[in-house]
Amino acid sequence: MSAEKRGPWGRMRITFLINSAYGIGGTIRTTFNLAEQLAQQHDVEVVSVFRTRDKPLLAPDGKVPLSYLVDMRKQESTFEGDDPEHKQPSRYFARHDGPYERYSRLTDRRIGDFLARTETDVVIGTRPGLNTHLVRQPPRGPVLLGQEHLTYSTHSPRLQRELRAAYPRLDALITVTEKDARDYRKLWLPGVRVESVPNSVPDPGLEPADGRGKWVLAAGRLTPMKRYDLLIRAFARVVEERPDWRLRIYGGGVEKPGLRELIGRLGLYNHVFLMGAVSPIEPEWTKGSIAAVSSSFEPFGMTIVEAMRAGLPVVATDCPHGPGEIIAPGVDGQLVPNGNADAMGAALLSLINDDDKRAEMGRAAKERARRYDPARIGERYDRLLTELVTHRSPLRSGAHRARGSLVGRTYSVRNVAGTVRQGVGYVQRHGLRAALRRAA
Repeated sequence: MSAEKRGPWGRMRITFLINSAYGIGGTIRTTFNLAEQLAQQHDVEVVSVFRTRDKPLLAPDGKVPLSYLVDMRKQESTFEGDDPEHKQPSRYFARHDGPYERYSRLTDRRIGDFLARTETDVVIGTRPGLNTHLVRQPPRGPVLLGQEHLTYSTHSPRLQRELRAAYPRLDALITVTEKDARDYRKLWLPGVRVESVPNSVPDPGLEPADGRGKWVLAAGRLTPMKRYDLLIRAFARVVEERPDWRLRIYGGGVEKPGLRELIGRLGLYNHVFLMGAVSPIEPEWTKGSIAAVSSSFEPFGMTIVEAMRAGLPVVATDCPHGPGEIIAPGVDGQLVPNGNADAMGAALLSLINDDDKRAEMGRAAKERARRYDPARIGERYDRLLTELVTHRSPLRSGAHRARGSLVGRTYSVRNVAGTVRQGVGYVQRHGLRAALRRAA
């Protein structure tokens, strides 16, 4: 990456490390959105651990180079899935993070080689396992920033223990909701800056919905967490009073057969439609008049913001964590009790039966969604990264990670005190440089 200088602190070099940039998912979309925005001021790259397709489905623009470390395309002569090293489990990726089985001594070596040669100023990990990898195989020099796209409270107890041990060696941790940031601040992460910065959602660049189409829209993977069964039951109540309205659900997933059976059993086959996965989704939002989110849990709520940017008011369950931080009830949407189909149906009818209210809320939704514009989110990241890089020094960085290594090994006050005494004794016997080498 270029070392061209810009601004009082210079042009930063920023690297995003992602599990795979070749699929479709919220983390991939938000990573590319943020990378493209930061690339207007800095040198930014995205490094994908795995390559699974010839071309990414959500390609970044030309300002953001994309590279990969391990080729998993079975049809190519460069396929590395049969490499003997790939049969051995990883030593650095968090053992209890979901994709652990995909990681190996081969990925350890490729990530380690990349980190050893990079001259970047900031490395951003985009999932817990990669964040723990960064601190267990740390590069010398860059600021280490971890992103949390899920939530601490929903991680398994075993993964939580791994994060408590590893995260004190990060320089900063970014969550997508303030509630999740508060949960992380309750942990003992001395010297780690914990901030909440929501995901960015670009303006679709389309005419907003006019509110006249008699469609309620929902979008997302057909998984149990999304509770589309609850939404379908809620819509059965809507149909009883307003049979002229319809529901479209966009997305694919394991719940499709069960949802199709439920639609038939409730006699809603002329009112509820499973549309399958659609990309891009933005033009579909503009065809509707109301968006619905029935999830039992939402780490953030990308579809909520996407619908709002298209001018739709949103009726959502007040589930942890995202909807309550996005929607202002009575202004740009409604929040209903989590898991309550009757309340969801009643909230939908309140907007369906009031054209003026629906239109006013749609306008407010589009205006309030501007706070998630990539330029605004990029500005917040730019300030944060600038502060971290500006105040970084090799001694401070090394000392912080040494302290984090000590903190991460124990949690009781007595054991922490003993561990610190051991660390001080080691420094006295062997010197600070040896202690930092040992901690790293």
